[in-house]
Amino acid sequence: MNSAKLLIVDDEKIALRSLENAMKKEGYEVAATISGVNALKLLESQEFDVVLTDLRMEKVDGLQVLAKSRELYPDSEVIMITAYASLPSAIDTMKKGAFYYLEKPFKLDEVRKVVREAVEKVMLKKENAQLREQIESFKGRVKIISQDMKMQKLLETAKQIAPTDCNVIVSGESGTGKELFARYIHAHSKRGNDPFFAINCGAFAEGLLPSELFGYEKGAFTGAANMKKGLMEMADRGTLFLDEITEMEPAMQVKLLRVIQEKEVLRLGATEPVKVDVRFIAATNRDIKDSIKEGRFREDLFFRLNVVSFHVPPLSARRDDIPLLSYYFLKKYSTLMKKDVTEVTPDVLGILMNYDFPGNVRELENIIERGVALAHGNTVEVTHLPEDLRELSIKTFRKKEGKIPSLEDQEMSYIQWVLKEVGGNRTIAAQTLGIDRVSLWRKLKKYGLEE
Repeated sequence: MNSAKLLIVDDEKIALRSLENAMKKEGYEVAATISGVNALKLLESQEFDVVLTDLRMEKVDGLQVLAKSRELYPDSEVIMITAYASLPSAIDTMKKGAFYYLEKPFKLDEVRKVVREAVEKVMLKKENAQLREQIESFKGRVKIISQDMKMQKLLETAKQIAPTDCNVIVSGESGTGKELFARYIHAHSKRGNDPFFAINCGAFAEGLLPSELFGYEKGAFTGAANMKKGLMEMADRGTLFLDEITEMEPAMQVKLLRVIQEKEVLRLGATEPVKVDVRFIAATNRDIKDSIKEGRFREDLFFRLNVVSFHVPPLSARRDDIPLLSYYFLKKYSTLMKKDVTEVTPDVLGILMNYDFPGNVRELENIIERGVALAHGNTVEVTHLPEDLRELSIKTFRKKEGKIPSLEDQEMSYIQWVLKEVGGNRTIAAQTLGIDRVSLWRKLKKYGLEE
């Protein structure tokens, strides 16, 4: 803050030098002049954070300096100083945008305090402007962070089919980023500049989804005081993302099928349909074919939606992305929280790399957000992780390469983890496992882990 630039303007040399010396001692970069004319020239050549100017000066007065500063640098602040204090002149200068009004003879402590407050305000405005620019870099941008080869191929295919306008089904576990994937397709399509709407089909009580999707006419039901467009109509020429599509009620599935076939929407209570041009991207974390077999999802609707399908892999299947995503979220939340957190310790990355992330990318994002919030310095430490991650190496029983791991696979993995945790000490490892050293030795030999 002390690196702020100040311009001091006063046609009384003694007052000018007093202010100049006092502000330099505070650590500010100071330019001083006894001429209002020269002050205008200085303002045209460089920006000052705070201007202290006398009100009454020949040729160019303080109000003209104030006006020029506000014109050129709206975020700068101007403090007015005068020996001819009066209520009308004070009100006038404040109305014209002055930060504060000081009377002569002034007290230097008061000047220091007012200047400090003005500088703080200017710096805060600058920080907020910078923050808005950085946040804008995250908003509206569809960014899928991955260096995994399979994921890269998936994104390349998505980019290829994006302009074709065909409907798409995206499958994958919760938290893998299915909506982000849908936004990626939308952004690379011809509809990229038109609306994208998302709705969770499982988030509505029975009977409420139709009014959200189709809209309704005034008086269509009790409480319908005005006409309301549905999301399908609002998404005209754009994309509608239907998350958890398998949770949609059977009656609603029939209506959705008709919209896809006829390309028109009938609001609740209306007699005439409205033409719509919408691309549908549906998503599910279930096996949609099982839902069809069980009679919970219409096969004809599936075929209408499933022109192209994508399966977004879980984070545990692309572990190389964990450090990359960690640093991406680190930068994102450091910016949003206005903190200078730039590093994740190797120990933290080691824990994250060995964690199976049942909550996928969303869980990793939450962990890093928590770490940034708790960090006091510029580094996320192990102590900033959730307690269960700090104390346990949590393993979920995921399928590996399509196979459910055997009990022996799990036992071998657990023994390896325990040995790693105790620094290879077999006596402590055996005690931890609840077996004797001989039994541990046999298991190590069995699994080829003697070394």
